[in-house]
Amino acid sequence: MRLLHRPRGLLLAGLVLLAVAAAAAVGVWLQFGERQDLDTRYRAGSSAPDRVDVDASVQRVDAAGRELVLRVMVTPRGSLGEAGGISPVRSLTLQTSPSIRTDLTFPAHSRIATVDVPVTLTGGSITDYPFDAYAAVLEFGAVQGGEAVPVRMTLSNNDALFSALVEASDADGVAVFSVDLARSSSVLVFAVFMMAAMWALALAVLIGTWFLVSRGKGLTWPALGWMAATLFALAAFRNTAPGTPPIGSLLDYIAFLWAETLIAFCVVTVVVTGMRAEAVASEPPAP
Repeated sequence: MRLLHRPRGLLLAGLVLLAVAAAAAVGVWLQFGERQDLDTRYRAGSSAPDRVDVDASVQRVDAAGRELVLRVMVTPRGSLGEAGGISPVRSLTLQTSPSIRTDLTFPAHSRIATVDVPVTLTGGSITDYPFDAYAAVLEFGAVQGGEAVPVRMTLSNNDALFSALVEASDADGVAVFSVDLARSSSVLVFAVFMMAAMWALALAVLIGTWFLVSRGKGLTWPALGWMAATLFALAAFRNTAPGTPPIGSLLDYIAFLWAETLIAFCVVTVVVTGMRAEAVASEPPAP
């Protein structure tokens, strides 16, 4: 008998090791893809020696506020700047798209500092979490001394919770970027794992309830403690979702609210049936 059980044990151990290796490989692949997305630079505009370089990066996406924070660094090149591009030789104005709502002005002979500007997002809703997606159009043109000057813009994404799909173009000396934002692969994987774990825990509590009720068990305090702990633990687990989605998002309606309802119903059922079983067991035998 031992010889028969040993191959099965080896086969099970091999399958477990294979599953672990596959999961690790998928994780490495996802991390590599996200790293590539964060390291990607999108460029549009003129390559003339006398130009204004605009280095912009997405620092943070606020899905609830429907805006992103864009960090902008402006460097005039060639005859447009002085001291290696630290300051413009004449007053420089960076004209932006309506989604940014304001133009950026840099006085002549003054050191140019990095500027954080809010950009309004269109489309999507955070209640669709984790499948919400947004869009924004970024346009940058430069005017110095009352004359339009060439612009070259570089855009990157530094928010690891979102992936960016960017389409860059150049229209009459203006750098244009169409940006589509969606939750990153790691956020999607974690959110799906959360929903699956919530349903798994709820089904485990349901199976435990069926066992206690069908066997006519009384108030089994260890089982009740585990069920009640699961009820409150799911709320804390849900709040660990990356991006802090509000209550009422798709995550809640797919898994969280239903799992909480099912577990609460199971706890009440076990208490009621357990009290009845305890009452019957405590009754004196009939003469």
